[in-house]
Amino acid sequence: MKRFRPEQEEPASPDRRKALGCLAAWSGAAVVWSIAGGVPRTVGATGTGNTAAANGFTFVQISDTHIGFHKEANPDVVGSLRRAIGQINALPSAPAFVVHTGDVSHLSKPEEFGQAKELLAEIKVDHRHVVPGEHDALDDGLAGYLRQFDHDGRNRAYFSFEQNGAHFVGLSNVLNFKAKTLASFGDEQIAWLRNDLKGVSHSTPIVVMAHIPMWTVYEPWGWGTADADAALALLKPFGSVTVLNGHIHQVLQKVEGHVALHTAMSLAYPLPTPGQAGFGEPGPVTGPGGQLGKLLGTRQVQVVRGTHALATIDTPIES
Repeated sequence: MKRFRPEQEEPASPDRRKALGCLAAWSGAAVVWSIAGGVPRTVGATGTGNTAAANGFTFVQISDTHIGFHKEANPDVVGSLRRAIGQINALPSAPAFVVHTGDVSHLSKPEEFGQAKELLAEIKVDHRHVVPGEHDALDDGLAGYLRQFDHDGRNRAYFSFEQNGAHFVGLSNVLNFKAKTLASFGDEQIAWLRNDLKGVSHSTPIVVMAHIPMWTVYEPWGWGTADADAALALLKPFGSVTVLNGHIHQVLQKVEGHVALHTAMSLAYPLPTPGQAGFGEPGPVTGPGGQLGKLLGTRQVQVVRGTHALATIDTPIES
């Protein structure tokens, strides 16, 4: 495995801005895959002309843009995001929408949120659905984030919507984030999720977006959600559930019955593998020269009513 050189984070609230990492297991190539009988299988590769089926649609996931970051690991995060936007706008079939799974900003500054919103507006889609990351909740909770990214005007960071027969849920598991401890959704949000799913048929595809992984990837670094089991218990009766997370800046997957959980590549900078020697806690790392674009990327997701699992294409911004 290549070794990466860690960088020092910018000083901020020490107990919240210190361990701002995520995991590893680099995705070296973009692959289209699906799941049959709970087992992941490759079904194609980037550039093979995959488009939405006649009875389906596609959407794109981006994550961890960290607008405002300017260290050596990536001194031009705006440029990285714009390259990803160019890829999205050039897709042969326009996606229905884009989801952003958190860490829109790096330090929760108003100018970072404002710039991020302007950049996301360059994506040629009608809707952009955003959930917060812990970097978006640093100084005044999610107040600054919600000034720009209040999904439905209710001054809360969780929401749901329908799209072509699929039910989408955005959740927030970052408000109580602390270094080296597991974050949580909280009882109020779990109760909201229970009520939100009450009227949804169990045959309806469910897609959940939340920043921190909804399974315990590496507890010593706080890479997991303490009450994820309570949320997953509400989702297990459904025949097709796809969970999209960010936070760990690379692609990992886990399948539990009809629930498939995925983490995404970042658009800002790489981070160490969970528990990697030399890292007492995660933080930005500098990769080999000229290789950054291979470690950053986007995800295209295809939703087809009646299929067990959603197909995904993870695409580096540079091949």
